[in-house]
Amino acid sequence: MPRLQHLAPNLSRLYPWTTSPLIVSAPMRVMSGPALAVAVSRAGGLGFVNNTIQNVAADLEQASSLISSSALKTTPSSHLPIGVGFLLWADDLDTAVESVQKYKPCAVWLYAPPNGQADLDTWSRAIRAASPGTQIWIQIGTLSEARSILKSAEKPDVVVVQGAEAGGHGRAKDAMGLISLLPEVADAMAGSQIPLFAAGGIADGRGAAAALCLGASGVVMGTRFLAASETRIARGYQQEVVRAEDGAVGTTKTLLYNHLRGTFGWPEDYMPRTVINRSWVEHLAGKGFEELKVLHDEAAKQGDQAWGPEGRLATYAGASIGLVHEVKDAESIVREVREQVLERFASMGGQ
Repeated sequence: MPRLQHLAPNLSRLYPWTTSPLIVSAPMRVMSGPALAVAVSRAGGLGFVNNTIQNVAADLEQASSLISSSALKTTPSSHLPIGVGFLLWADDLDTAVESVQKYKPCAVWLYAPPNGQADLDTWSRAIRAASPGTQIWIQIGTLSEARSILKSAEKPDVVVVQGAEAGGHGRAKDAMGLISLLPEVADAMAGSQIPLFAAGGIADGRGAAAALCLGASGVVMGTRFLAASETRIARGYQQEVVRAEDGAVGTTKTLLYNHLRGTFGWPEDYMPRTVINRSWVEHLAGKGFEELKVLHDEAAKQGDQAWGPEGRLATYAGASIGLVHEVKDAESIVREVREQVLERFASMGGQ
């Protein structure tokens, strides 16, 4: 067994089906369905589901059925070997707790609290009371958030440190690249015994190995799993993820696509990264929102043609998009990245 196991000795006990280095599929809203989560866990990683709060229970029910028909090990307390993510600003706590209590996922990922650490504490207490064996994962993107966690009486079991390279909704104004953010957070949290997982810009074994060297106990990938065959995603969206490149030029951070699709309410601290297409280009050229909205809604009726450089619908994805070249099944992605990490460490005498 590679010496990477020492990175987080308790993780293999909590998640006995996993293999080091631990690779996690991010809880991407709606797109991270049961098939993807179970496939990632089956490959020795940890998969998360995420959906609107009304549909979380159905996802966990389906995941439970998939797990029952597989050879996946459960946790020591018989919790489901997958996690579930919640957006604190949008999701109802009582409904979330009910689902967690019934299905007992091994982990709950909390993100985007409108009232900061106070909300995270409230959710953490409620979830632990409902399912004591469920681990609390909290996603942060700043040193300030890490310090708030250290002052909290409801410390999480895992902290996910997300760099500015991430897709989806990251920090709006105070984001920092992972290569600087992660070591600083690791220094601040040294002695806390809380494992750190790296997220943002990781799409292959090179990025994963770098993150482990920076202090992570495991890695999270979102954009790479957008191109997994099990992901709950439109074909046009997925094709655009494979096509796009040069994240510095081909993506941007903006609320435009949220508003075009009718999504409002995100706390002002958050803003998504998306692949540039006609909606953004014409917005920069001065076309008004109402006209863009009409064109967006018309494009939505065109199926897979609604995405792409000439499309208008949102393609939320990270800056690592140029490293994603083909659609593969989730198991192949997990195993490929893990093997690449081990090869990198072996070449540096890391075994």
